[in-house]
Parts: sequence; structure tokens; C-alpha cells
Amino acid sequence: MTLTSPLLLPILLLLGSNIFMTFAWYGHLRFKEQPLLLVIVVSWGIAFIEYCMAVPANRWGSAVYTTAQLKTIQEVITLLVFAGFSVVYLKEPFTWNYAVGFAFIAVGAFFVFQKW
Repeated sequence: MTLTSPLLLPILLLLGSNIFMTFAWYGHLRFKEQPLLLVIVVSWGIAFIEYCMAVPANRWGSAVYTTAQLKTIQEVITLLVFAGFSVVYLKEPFTWNYAVGFAFIAVGAFFVFQKW
């Protein structure tokens, strides 16, 4: 499977978009001394890059995934990106209850992809 595969490309684009969106939403928390208006403008600029990846991911992904599957992929990626971001960038601990909650969401994602 190549990086431009119709099955893989939407997932990679959603991964990239989630990295940018996580920085847009939470990256400013390390810069609380900055004016809120500045943070909003910078976050909006970062979010624009996110949209440039998310919109094509969903458009192209809808050719091979249902919209429910695309949303599920996006949510699982969001949790994984956020978990890494909060530990590495924000220096927050990843606790057992977070792991359990994320595991339950992963079980839900499993069911979304079943063909029963």
C-alpha cells in the first residue's frame, strides 16, 4: 500500500490535520501570558492549515469509507494525538483512567468497522 492509496491517504491527512488542530486548540496553554486576541488569531491561522488537510481527507476518504467510519477514524486519531501532545508538549501525566476511557472508545471504533 502506497502513501497515496485511497485507503491510506485520508488517514494520513486526518493525522496531519489533527496535529495542527491540537496545536491550534491547546498549544497556547504554554503561553498564557500572551494576549487572548493574539492567541485567537494565531490559532485561527494554524486551524486554516488543519482545514486544508481535513477537507480533502473527508472528500477523498468518502470514496472508500462511510462518513461514520471517517468520523471514527478522526476521533481515534484525535485521542492518540492529544494523548501524545499532552504528555510531550504540555508535560501532563497520562493516567490509568485516561487509558481506560480511550480503550472504551477504541472498542466502539471496532464496532463501527464491523460488517455484521
